[in-house]
Amino acid sequence: MSLKEYADFANEVRTCYLATVDEDQPRVRCLGMWYADETGFYFQAQSVKAMCKQLEKNPKVEVYFNAKDFSKVMRVSGTVKFIDDTEIRARCIEERPFVKNFGITEPDNPLLAVFHLYTGEAYFWTMADSMKEDQIPRVKF
Repeated sequence: MSLKEYADFANEVRTCYLATVDEDQPRVRCLGMWYADETGFYFQAQSVKAMCKQLEKNPKVEVYFNAKDFSKVMRVSGTVKFIDDTEIRARCIEERPFVKNFGITEPDNPLLAVFHLYTGEAYFWTMADSMKEDQIPRVKF
């Protein structure tokens, strides 16, 4: 299986749950993923959020996506990096115009946090995989 199949699933579902670590406490929140492609998974947030501060201290995450009927889920774990590239940040503002409601209208606004889950592994899970999670094939990226 290729990362494209995982990216396609994520782009179809979009809503996900992202876990970070705050000291020794896991923290999970529901997010709307920006997009995914063969380079990984992209997200946007506001830099003042606790999530961003947690990612700065520990860039390791796990993300969970599920089909609406829960017939298939996808887990992605790996490492994120923040993106400073002006073109990508401008594209984010264009494609996610709701960020303007937070006063983010320019790509150099320090409130805009764009981060990329760029390395890790992903796998799908269905009820048929119950009790054999360790045997599920994973794709590394």
